[in-house]
Amino acid sequence: MSTYLIKDAKVLGGDASDVLIRDGVIAEIGTDLSTDGATVIEAAGQILLPGLVDLHTHLREPGREDAETVATGANAAALGGFTAVHAMANTDPVADTAGTVEQVWRLGQETGRCDVHPVGAVTVGLEGKRLAELGAMADSAARVRVFSDDGKCVDDAVIMRRALEYVKAFDGVVAQHAQEPRLTEGAQMNEGTVSGELGLRGWPAVAEESIIARDVLLTAHVGSRLHVCHVSTAGSVEILRWAKSKGWNVTAEVTPHHLLLTDELVRSYDPVYKVNPPLRTAADVTALREALADGTIDAVATDHAPHPSEDKDCEWAVAAMGMLGLETALSIVQETMVDTGLLDWAGVADRMSVRPAAIGRLEGHGRPVEVGEPANLVLVDPTPRRTVEPSELASRSRNTPYAGLELPGKVVATFLRGVPTVIDGKLA
Repeated sequence: MSTYLIKDAKVLGGDASDVLIRDGVIAEIGTDLSTDGATVIEAAGQILLPGLVDLHTHLREPGREDAETVATGANAAALGGFTAVHAMANTDPVADTAGTVEQVWRLGQETGRCDVHPVGAVTVGLEGKRLAELGAMADSAARVRVFSDDGKCVDDAVIMRRALEYVKAFDGVVAQHAQEPRLTEGAQMNEGTVSGELGLRGWPAVAEESIIARDVLLTAHVGSRLHVCHVSTAGSVEILRWAKSKGWNVTAEVTPHHLLLTDELVRSYDPVYKVNPPLRTAADVTALREALADGTIDAVATDHAPHPSEDKDCEWAVAAMGMLGLETALSIVQETMVDTGLLDWAGVADRMSVRPAAIGRLEGHGRPVEVGEPANLVLVDPTPRRTVEPSELASRSRNTPYAGLELPGKVVATFLRGVPTVIDGKLA
């Protein structure tokens, strides 16, 4: 392996230090370290963080390679500063068997861009009727520890209880897509003032909140682990805060788009803003930011959901739900959390690396930037601002809601076990 010396980087936003990477690990940290035999990366004014970890990524392979592949998604992840992502199970075929999760895992290994950890389905075919092969997926080469029917809710309380009980055997976690289907049938956007004015069927906050309330109680009863996907309402935050005050083993994530965008954007009828759960109100956005800052929400997860143009460039009612997120996530967090003073860079490392890695039970990720630790790292320049250009994204799809928006920060370099996957902001 090559040796790299990152000079004068602010580790977690602190004092400037030199960081020497050798043989895949952090070999030395100090000042004025020798440059002999090392490739030097000048990083004055830049921030060095542990490599980011995404708990919620849709890579679409197998089945929808027209939208994304494991390889193109891994490229996007590396450019966004991620060294590990969790690939959701709603592929075709669904990742509900050991064979399918191993296929995704091996495709991830072949890319070498980031570690791809498959998420196993909770139920067969995401149909919510009977449990999938949870134990077999956990024992497979992919070593699955996160299970989710994301895209659909496990709305049957008995099935959800059984899943929570089952995953206890191998310290797994059930990641719930909280959406009561009977309250959201035909829903097109957040239920509120804007939906009323536009005449679009509303998606009430209680559809999310009622499932979270049920599931935290089930989790406490079973003594298992629950993770709540893409929290989007102020009411959900209050339920999570209450559950955590009880000491229950409940974690949650928020997406970058729910930290920035509101349902006012739907007035344009541009399907790029159609997402599940829907964009909510400015008051919800404020509550989500505060919850991420105080730790009620544990992690930022992208919910990167690529779609081909024919599924998005159409009328609102039939457009697919979802938006890209991997390459812009860190910039959105800087804009909404760091530049507003709600989080410092150490806090960003905690919410985008340390806690997600712990929830997913990942080894070697989310580790301290210390001597002897694996060199899974991202170097960020917080100073420049860039305008998002969809055609320049590495993803196979182009459905970013940030097109034309100026965002802060740039990922300068990403290292996976000491090997650069991104250098000077470009794929290595």
